Amino acid sequence: MRHPTSTTFAAISAATLALGLLSLAAVAAPKKIADVDDARLANSQNEPQNWLIHGGSWKEQRFSRLDQINVDTIANLKPAWFIDYDTNRGQESTPIVVDGVMFVTTAWSKVYALDAKTGKQLWYYDPQVPGPAGVPTCCDVVNRGVAVYQGRVYLGAVDGRLIALDAATGKPVWTAVTTPPNSTYAITGAPRVARGKVFIGNAGADFGGRGYVSAYDTASGKLVWRFYTVPSDPKAKPDGAASDDVLAKTARPTWFGNDWYKYGGGGHVWNSLVFDPDFNQVYMATGNGLPWNYEIRSEGKGDNLFTASIVAVDADTGKYKWHYQETPGDAWDFDSMSDMTQAELTINGQVRKVLIHPPKNGFMYVLDRSNGKLLSAEPFVPGINWASHVDIATGKPAINPKARYKNEPWVGSPGGGGAHNWQPTAFSPQTNLLYLGASEVSTYYEPTKNFKYVEGLPNMGIDFAAMLRGIGGKGGGAHGAETAPAANAKSEPPPPLAKTPPAAAAPPPQSYLLAWNPVTQKEAWRAPVRGGGVLATAGNLVFQGRSRQGVLGEFVAYRADTGKQVWSYPTPNSISPGPVTYSVDGEQYVAVSSGAGMLAGGTPPRVRFNGRLVVFKLNGTGTFPPEPALAPPANPPQQVAAADLVAKGRAHYGDYCSRCHGGDAQSGNVLPDLRRSAMLTSPEAWQSVVIEGVLTPRGMISWSRFLTPADAEAVRAYVGEQARKMQEQEKTQAGR
Repeated sequence: MRHPTSTTFAAISAATLALGLLSLAAVAAPKKIADVDDARLANSQNEPQNWLIHGGSWKEQRFSRLDQINVDTIANLKPAWFIDYDTNRGQESTPIVVDGVMFVTTAWSKVYALDAKTGKQLWYYDPQVPGPAGVPTCCDVVNRGVAVYQGRVYLGAVDGRLIALDAATGKPVWTAVTTPPNSTYAITGAPRVARGKVFIGNAGADFGGRGYVSAYDTASGKLVWRFYTVPSDPKAKPDGAASDDVLAKTARPTWFGNDWYKYGGGGHVWNSLVFDPDFNQVYMATGNGLPWNYEIRSEGKGDNLFTASIVAVDADTGKYKWHYQETPGDAWDFDSMSDMTQAELTINGQVRKVLIHPPKNGFMYVLDRSNGKLLSAEPFVPGINWASHVDIATGKPAINPKARYKNEPWVGSPGGGGAHNWQPTAFSPQTNLLYLGASEVSTYYEPTKNFKYVEGLPNMGIDFAAMLRGIGGKGGGAHGAETAPAANAKSEPPPPLAKTPPAAAAPPPQSYLLAWNPVTQKEAWRAPVRGGGVLATAGNLVFQGRSRQGVLGEFVAYRADTGKQVWSYPTPNSISPGPVTYSVDGEQYVAVSSGAGMLAGGTPPRVRFNGRLVVFKLNGTGTFPPEPALAPPANPPQQVAAADLVAKGRAHYGDYCSRCHGGDAQSGNVLPDLRRSAMLTSPEAWQSVVIEGVLTPRGMISWSRFLTPADAEAVRAYVGEQARKMQEQEKTQAGR
C-alpha cells in the first residue's frame, strides 16, 4: 500500500479542513428570511411547519398535515400569545409563516413581521394610505394578506399600489401603481406569486371601472401582462393587453347598449386568484357587473362576459385559455370571487383534475381544470329562486324571467350577500369534503328610478332604501355586507311602509358551517351559527372563527368527519378570515386575525377597540385581554328637530352616510355610531367633519361635493332624532 508523502498528506489535510470549515459555515450561516422559490411553493404541502401561500399551497385547499392538535388533544388548546394591531377597522388577513417568521397584514394595508413562536415584532411597515382611499371600498379598508417570494414580501395596498418589501427589514424595494390615479379602484385581496411574477387584481365594481388582473416581475416591478375582464368602449383603440383578442371576438358581442362602458362594466377580481402548476394557468374569479341592474347595464340583453365568471389565462403571457360563466347577465350582485380550490377527484370512475367553486349564486360548481368543462353544478343551499338548475350540457343556468325585476320588484334568494361570500373555504383530502360558511339570505330588488351614474359613489341601479323597508334588511347588500341605500337612490323622503313588500316576503335568514361532498354534490353535515373562514387539518379538525354579540368573537373546532363541536374559546374580537396552523420547535400553533369590520352589528355595541392576532397551542399559558366595555349612551341634541327637516335628513343619510354608519343610523360602532357621537350636540363640530373634512386623514372625507351645509344640518337632525329614540329605549331597558 502506498502511503502519501508528508506534502501530499498536508495538502489533503488542508483541503479536508477547508471543506469542514465551509460545512460549518454553511450550518452556522443564518437562513435568509422568506427564502421561498417555486420549488418550495410547489412542494409546500411537504412543509406543514410553514404556511407559505395564502391558501396553504398552490392547490389553495387550506389543509395542513400537522396533527399534534387533534380530536384527542384539542381540549388542551389554550392561548399562546396575541398582539394588538394599531387599527380598529376590519381584519381579514391570512398570515403567512416561513421558517419561524410570520407576516400578517391589517386594515389600511399595514404589515407586521413577527416571531411566530413568541409574537415578538421584528418589523412593521405602514404604507401611509391616504384616508380618502378608503371611501370607494365596498366593505371597509381591509387587506387579506401578502405573498412571499425570494426574500421579499408583496403587499397590495388599498390605494392601488403593489409594494415589494425586503423580508428582513420591511423596507420597500419597489412600488408599482396598479390602478388609475384618483379612481375608485382599490386593492383588498392578497397577491399570488409564481414563476417570477406576482399577480394582483382589484376591487371597485360597485363604484365604477373595468376589472383586470396584472402580472408584475417580482424582481423589478415591471408590468409583464394585463388581462381585462370586460371590454372597453367599442370605439376605443385596443388596450394593448393580453386580453385584446378575446375581448373583441368573444366578450364584446355579449354587451349591449350605449352607456355601459361609461360606467366600466365591473367584473373586478377582488379576492380569489389561483395558480395551477399542472397547466401553467392562473384562474381569476371575477366580480359582479356594474351597475347591478341588468336593464341599465346592458338593456337586459347578453351574457356580459366575463363578469361573474372564472377565467383561465396562461401564467407567463396572460393569454386567454378558457372561461366558465357562472351567472350570465348577472343582476343580483352574484360575484364569482369566492375561493377556488384545486383537487383530484374520482368522478364516474375517472380521476379528474378539478376546480371546486361555491360562488354567491348558491350553486356548487366542479370544473375540469384542463379546459373549463362543467362536470357538475348543484345547489348547496335550499330556496334558490333566481334559477331552477344548471344545464350540464350547455353549462347555462335556467334563469327565472321574473328574477330580472324588469317589470316588477323581486325578492331573490340567495340575495346580494350570497349563499357564500369571500370567507375562505377548506378542502380535506382525508375526508374529500369542502368546508365553507353558507347562508340562506334574500334581497329585495327594485330598480332605481331615473338612474344616473354618480362618480365616486356606489352605483347599483337598485333602490336599497326600498329593500330595507321591504324586508327589514334581511338580504345583505353590496357583497353581502351592507344594506344601505346606494348613491343613485336619490334624496326624496321615503314612501310609507305599506307601499313596499312586507317582511314576510323573505324567509328568515340562517347561516351555518357546511361540509359538502363535491363528488356526490350532497351535504355531509352542517353546524349552526354564522362564521368566518375555515381551516382543515390532519388532526381530523375544522377550525372556524365567528362572532358573538356582533363585535365579540369565538374560535371553534369541529370534527372534520362528523361536524361535532369539540372545542371553543372566546375572543375579545369577532373573527372573519381563515385561520392557519404551523409549528416551531416541534410545537403546533393555530393563528387567526380578529377584528370586526365596519359593517358588524350586534347588541350591545361596544367601545371601539383595535383588532388583534390571536394564537393558540396545546397547554398554552397566555391570556387574552378582557372584553371591551359597552359603548357610551345616546347623545341626542336638546332641541327637537322639525319633522320636515328630519325627513330631508333621513333621505340624505340614506344616500351618503348609511353605507358606513349603518341603516337607520344603527351601527355596531366599529365605525362610529353617530347616535352616540359627541359631535352630535354641536352644529359647529358636525359641520367641521361633514363639510370641512377635518377627519379626512382617518377616512372621513368632506361631503361638500354632495351636501350643502344645510343638508348636513338636516342629517344631524335626523341622526339626533334617532338618538332620541335610542335614549328612550335605554331608559326603558334600565327600568326593567
